[in-house]
Amino acid sequence: MDAVRLHGVRDLRFEAVADPEAPGPDAVRIKIEAAGICGSDLHNFATGQWISRAPSVAGHEFCGIVESVGADVSGLTPGDAVVADSRYWCGTCAECRAGHYHCCATLGFVGEACDGGFAEAVILPARLVHKRPADVPVPIAAMAEPLAVALHAVARISPTKGAPVLVVGCGTIGGLIALVLAHNHEGPVLVGDRNGARAELVASVTGARVVTLDGEAISQALAGETLRCAIDATGAIPAIEAAMGVLGPRSRLGLVGISHGALVLDPNSLVEREIGLMGCHAFADELPQAIGMLGALAGQLEALIDAEIGLADVPAAYERLLAGETKGLKTIIRI
Repeated sequence: MDAVRLHGVRDLRFEAVADPEAPGPDAVRIKIEAAGICGSDLHNFATGQWISRAPSVAGHEFCGIVESVGADVSGLTPGDAVVADSRYWCGTCAECRAGHYHCCATLGFVGEACDGGFAEAVILPARLVHKRPADVPVPIAAMAEPLAVALHAVARISPTKGAPVLVVGCGTIGGLIALVLAHNHEGPVLVGDRNGARAELVASVTGARVVTLDGEAISQALAGETLRCAIDATGAIPAIEAAMGVLGPRSRLGLVGISHGALVLDPNSLVEREIGLMGCHAFADELPQAIGMLGALAGQLEALIDAEIGLADVPAAYERLLAGETKGLKTIIRI
């Protein structure tokens, strides 16, 4: 079958590989219909930070159709339309026993810890397979996983009703966070990104207001109201520092972006203004909620798609995305 595998740093290959074998007793074979390229895929390609096995079929955002199931699998049958849970957890550590799989002591991700979705078919543990409505278009269904990440980030900062929220970065996750806020939060949503066209796209889809990351601009946008909630979806140290600078006292800043450097932080800036700084890692139990929202959000999600490509086009798409040559937020691979 055709697949795209990561062999090492900046070594991504479209190639023919052996078909997956029949699923084991607790596993499922999925015929993949569509997959999304994530910023973390690009980060791993460029840095090798999470390469734990190579070569490995990349991709952790995908949907498909169940082709066959193992003898011990219940609740899934051939023909079911499904999406994948990206988190590959152990199930035995203290966090897993408590149900906090996203904080597993040995957490890996599909596409790294096991083969992923940039292929014609994949074998996954049944615990990582969720049913989805069959009438949701497959490019939209492939966005369930990043939508769950956005839902988790919003839940982590838990903005009070009516409170303004600033989203820093209008990539896929930032755009989806703004979309979640537009639907689930009663209060102003501000977005900022150094790519003005991308920020305007997110604003047009979600109704958010585009701002620059300085105190005066934020104050004007909020008519003097204090900003107490922000989420950084860039991982860029200057952006995080700018977000902290525009927050008022008794505020919360969630970090969901993948960082590429160290944050130099004066703890007094948190202590004296009582700013809560929190990480937002993957998602907890939000994937079923995300799947349930796909139909209602389909039109807006479609507006955020940059391009639909084939498997053979993926290596070139990585280079294009790393170079910033994109108008939309999400590149979808149609299998």
